[in-house]
Amino acid sequence: MLQCTDSSHWGPSLDAAVDAVNRGAVIVLPTDTVYGVGADAFQAKAVAAVLAAKGRGRQMPPPVLIPQLRTVDGLGMDIPGTARALMEKFWPGALTVIVHSQPSLAWDLGETHGTVALRMPDHPAALALLNRTGPLAVTSANLTGQPAATSASAAEEQLGASVAVYLDGGESPGGTASTIVDATHPDGLRVVREGGVSVAELVDTVGAEAFVELPGETIG
Repeated sequence: MLQCTDSSHWGPSLDAAVDAVNRGAVIVLPTDTVYGVGADAFQAKAVAAVLAAKGRGRQMPPPVLIPQLRTVDGLGMDIPGTARALMEKFWPGALTVIVHSQPSLAWDLGETHGTVALRMPDHPAALALLNRTGPLAVTSANLTGQPAATSASAAEEQLGASVAVYLDGGESPGGTASTIVDATHPDGLRVVREGGVSVAELVDTVGAEAFVELPGETIG
């Protein structure tokens, strides 16, 4: 368990996490929502190890955390203006956006059907790590079907030795998973899951007309 609560002292902890990622190992890291378990998005065996640690199959591919907004265009394509507006408003933050992935990318996240779920977390340690590692395939740090971990110790209780490095950033400030918006539908956005960003906030940003369907109602 490596501490990363204080930026003036977290250098050795991040060094260990970067080394683990580079060698294809699995790590646990704090984010602004819940703790995440992840690995290098471009190492297929490492991504498979993340899914195995959770007890999850390829049919549920992990999202990808990125360090900066401009990283989006290297990973995604055909991104609608409404989705970009949501990214600009809520990133870094508790919003995940599903977009079409660049077909040239040499990665294997699972059965993505040509899409990728992207998020920029609002957590200083996570961003510091991502700026050194590049995109990480990260999903909530828990066994499938169990509550998402909001502390490093809770993650360790569930995932144990399947994780090489645990970064302890204290209790998760959000404690709620991110909101997921699907931006791959040609007719508009879809809210897949409401989480840290409310549907009302999404609508306030891009308007109800930007959505094909909102929870509880049909648009158009």
